[in-house]
Amino acid sequence: SRANAPRARSWVPRSGPRWTEFGRELAAFERWLLPGECLLCKGAVEPDPRDPLVCAPCRARWTPLPHPQCPRCGQPTTNGVACRLCADWPPGLAGVRSAVWLGDTARQAVHLFKYQGWRRLAESFAVTLRRIVSIPPGSVLVPIPLGAARLKVRGYNQSAELAASLGQLFRLSVAPDVLRRRRETGTQTVLTPEARRANLAGAFVAAGQVPRTAVLVDDVFTTGATLFEAAGALLQGGASRVSAVTFARAPLPLADALAAAEA
Repeated sequence: SRANAPRARSWVPRSGPRWTEFGRELAAFERWLLPGECLLCKGAVEPDPRDPLVCAPCRARWTPLPHPQCPRCGQPTTNGVACRLCADWPPGLAGVRSAVWLGDTARQAVHLFKYQGWRRLAESFAVTLRRIVSIPPGSVLVPIPLGAARLKVRGYNQSAELAASLGQLFRLSVAPDVLRRRRETGTQTVLTPEARRANLAGAFVAAGQVPRTAVLVDDVFTTGATLFEAAGALLQGGASRVSAVTFARAPLPLADALAAAEA
């Protein structure tokens, strides 16, 4: 009967400026009533229209890399000491820049990002990168690809998520399919730099329209082996200049020793 029929909600438009404003006010009220919880420290996240997943104090603990840095690989160096990390990199790999050290809170965030499904952490990482790293206008972002088996298990490529967020912030194009893996590679976690290089040799191939100026995107820089091989594939595919950016960088034993000596 008409008496039992649901009421029409004519007072709230389903689209248009009024509906958008109502949605914003409702979201703001929800954040005030139920403040978000930081993924890292479990404390309350300050009200923010971007609804961040990491609170400001935890983001402040992400330590930027100090200067001076090697102009090619971005590794912090001591004045007058030549960098040996990138001595045998291909000539076309113009440079690598990382935003922060892979310290305790950054490592925790990267773990959640890669293995626990928190894909939206790419937004927080991209904002941090934008504050610290510059990317030349007109560059095309190329994420490091995952192997098919690992992508199936994980459900997404964390480097592609980061590249997409960076593309929005820097207003740059993203080419997620330009670089592909020829074969699966084993985990790199416990390998030496030499073993990492051997593990990744010939693992990547360029496909389709390779951009002339490409910027590789990855979550973590460890020894540079992955970026070395990926850059070589893009250069063989027709790129004239390849650089790279990563959110975090794992400290090398030598870097730790230098930091301890200078403290």
